[in-house]
Amino acid sequence: MKEQLLYTAAANFESACELRILAADHPSYRLHGHSFIARLRASLPAGWGGFRGAEVDALQQRLQSCVAVLDYDLLNNHLEVPTDENLTRWIRERVDVPGIEMIGIQSTRHEGADLDSAGNAHIWRRYRFESAHQLPNVPAGHQCGRMHGHGFEVILHANQNLQQQDMGVDYAVLDECWQPLHELLDHRCLNDIEGLQNPTSETLSAWIWQRLKRQLPQLSWVTVYETVTAGCHFDGQKYRIWKEQRFESALRLQQAPQGDRRRQLHGHSYLLRLHLTAELDPVMCWTVDYGDVKELFKPVYKALDHHLLDDLDGLEDSDPASILRWIRAQAADQLSQLDRIDLYQSPGCGAILSWGDDEPALPV
Repeated sequence: MKEQLLYTAAANFESACELRILAADHPSYRLHGHSFIARLRASLPAGWGGFRGAEVDALQQRLQSCVAVLDYDLLNNHLEVPTDENLTRWIRERVDVPGIEMIGIQSTRHEGADLDSAGNAHIWRRYRFESAHQLPNVPAGHQCGRMHGHGFEVILHANQNLQQQDMGVDYAVLDECWQPLHELLDHRCLNDIEGLQNPTSETLSAWIWQRLKRQLPQLSWVTVYETVTAGCHFDGQKYRIWKEQRFESALRLQQAPQGDRRRQLHGHSYLLRLHLTAELDPVMCWTVDYGDVKELFKPVYKALDHHLLDDLDGLEDSDPASILRWIRAQAADQLSQLDRIDLYQSPGCGAILSWGDDEPALPV
């Protein structure tokens, strides 16, 4: 599949709102407030932002400038119906950025709406439960063979074409769908639940999908976080897993003009997210072991962490796009299932290199 490079940015704002299109007893009908995060993904032309490496900062500045008028204000002063979905439309109409692929609003840590260029809305809501499990078929000595536990998180994703509607699936509807499953899963040993005798992230995501799809036809993906750094998506047919790592690196942006601070030696705490697609192993009930991903990627990680990126052999420059392509080349032989890499130099701000199928965005 053809490689696609997207730049991504996030901007925060604090606002109050009231949604009078909802029933009077709905909590969002009343005046309330949120710490919003606006998110944007764009396919930018070469040289946009002034020089190679400036794209992420320029994108973040454009987005922050766009939403600044909303900060510490009543959203109803700017939008007649300030749903998350309408906020994304408001931003799209005003932000001066070419090649926009997606505008998103994350109204809380646990919920948000993304709108693509065709008007399709992706609504998501995150839930948590506390459970024990063990994986019965792993080799002797594997840590997951021992009984242990997680604070699992699940995201339910619902896609629909909004056309001119003010909102898509109400978050309250997702809550209603989720609650019976929460009662089954929370403070339980997953192995004791019918259908979860081998409770990998992949098995759990498919188990949830099978129980919700009929009552929630808009359901498009189920995401399961087994830990804060690893998880699985399932869309009813295919599984996609991800594994996150962080690395601390120094760099100079060689293309920055004289006098620009980014030409000086500086650094970032990077968040790296590796995405992989593979067939489900019928015995292990996983696609790829998260531990194997970490181990196979270790040589690349060690080359990045606590180093000056400019010194890496074969790295053209230290801008996000060059780093992503360098990582892809270095990891290709060991991680053949890899088909997307996310790199964030600050929360929500970075670039995505993809050569696989689309998948839902994860929260900032």
